Amino acid sequence: MTKPNSFVSVPKIEAALPGAEPSEQEVRAVFYGLIIVLSLAAIDQSVVATALPRIVQELGGLNHLSWVVTAYVLASTSAMPLYGKLSDQYGRKPVLYGAILIFLIGSAFSGLARSLLALILFRALQDLGAGGLLPLAQTIIGDLVPPARRGRRQGQIVAVFAVCSVIGPLVGGVITELLSWHWIFYINLPVGAVAFIVIARALRRPHPTRARRIDYLGALLLTAGITGFLLVLTLGGTEWPWLSPEIGFAAGAALLCTALYTLHARNTPEPVLPPELFQSRLFGVAATVLALTFMGMLGASVFFPLFFQVVMGIRPSYSGFLTGPLMIGVVVSSIVNGRLLLRSGRYKPAQIMGLLIATASFAVLSWALATARSLFVIEPAMFAVGLGLGLVTPNMTIAVQNGLALAHRGVGTATLAFFRSLGGLVGVAGAGAIFSWQMQRLTQITETPRTGLRALTHTNLPMATHMLSKAPTALIAVYRHAIASIFTTGVGIMGMALILIFFLPELPLVADHAEDRFPSATSFGRGGSR
Repeated sequence: MTKPNSFVSVPKIEAALPGAEPSEQEVRAVFYGLIIVLSLAAIDQSVVATALPRIVQELGGLNHLSWVVTAYVLASTSAMPLYGKLSDQYGRKPVLYGAILIFLIGSAFSGLARSLLALILFRALQDLGAGGLLPLAQTIIGDLVPPARRGRRQGQIVAVFAVCSVIGPLVGGVITELLSWHWIFYINLPVGAVAFIVIARALRRPHPTRARRIDYLGALLLTAGITGFLLVLTLGGTEWPWLSPEIGFAAGAALLCTALYTLHARNTPEPVLPPELFQSRLFGVAATVLALTFMGMLGASVFFPLFFQVVMGIRPSYSGFLTGPLMIGVVVSSIVNGRLLLRSGRYKPAQIMGLLIATASFAVLSWALATARSLFVIEPAMFAVGLGLGLVTPNMTIAVQNGLALAHRGVGTATLAFFRSLGGLVGVAGAGAIFSWQMQRLTQITETPRTGLRALTHTNLPMATHMLSKAPTALIAVYRHAIASIFTTGVGIMGMALILIFFLPELPLVADHAEDRFPSATSFGRGGSR
């Protein structure tokens, strides 16, 4: 018999689990509440961007404006693994309540902010709560629906995020124009209250919990290490030069805290992030593939508006709609994928197909951008990238949850979400570095006039558009090839993910909760060890 504090211990059941499977009505009621929560988190990522000019006009502090976005990244991403562990220890419902409450308190204070510094601090508090909404929603769906029937629900979660990322800027613009930028935060309060009520009434099933021992030191070290690394990624090359003392200090602190956490976790019975999680080949491959997928996708997609406006001369009001096919593709494939998974019972073939489509689409985009092809080539390729992504993301969550013991499903799901977000941040930072390097290199090779080049690669999009409208054709061509090189790099990144996916173990999908709650093959669950 295993020790109570070991990683392999069977979770203690505080209340008897219902014998019957959750009814479709019960699952649907919980899912509606989770959709409201997810909408809050998804729209919050993009709604603020539209209001930033009005915020600067009223509060000032243009030099520190990027911290409004950086605060979101740091708080939400670094908190994800902690939410997962707490939900395994205390149950999903109270931890989800805590995340929503933190999010709403931060929203209220953000709306009341009267200085940019206050807004940055309250925005960080708001997104400290937002970091738990997606992984907790995915985990709760995993608790209610066995893996064999989980594809449709997980696909709908991905679709909600995709749709909200498209409508977020539109909503932010409308609210800012009709009311004020303060209301993009106030509007969260009534919506969050509805989510509280719906979840309280629908989510009634008890959740098995483990010993309530919180690893405070481990949480502090892990959060400090993640925050230092994220500071390097988000501010390196923009706010802080890559060789600046600030970057050196942040990188050194991240490495030191990570090393100290590794030593600490080995000697702690209940570490906040179990080392055994990374000894599973299933989780290791899944986290790496998902990180690479978002590294390539986000790193390249952030340059679509830049290409449309600067190179093709399309008005800003139209360029936003031209990125729509990417998200439409995600929505379509996420919905279709759920039905395919229900019929086949296998998650790996769809993932292989998705990465094949994404890799080929990146190659087409690289060629189309470098050779100045029309939108009739670019738009279908963007749609295909979305199709590929929608086949990878929900299936990866299902694959990991299918191999996890119930006692570690929360921390595993949240850590997978963390690696996805981390991959996207690495992709954006890397794409910016590649773009700047290519601009410098290509202007030297082609002997293109370099007047204002530093401004073009480091200022905002409207400034670059204005400057390049009067720039020589040769400089615009250099700009186009520099962006195309980012998609060429994306082909390699997607190709690496495609190769790695073949090493992902494919386990039979659990069809009932009895087996789903108590997998028995390994300490990690059913995923196997390295």
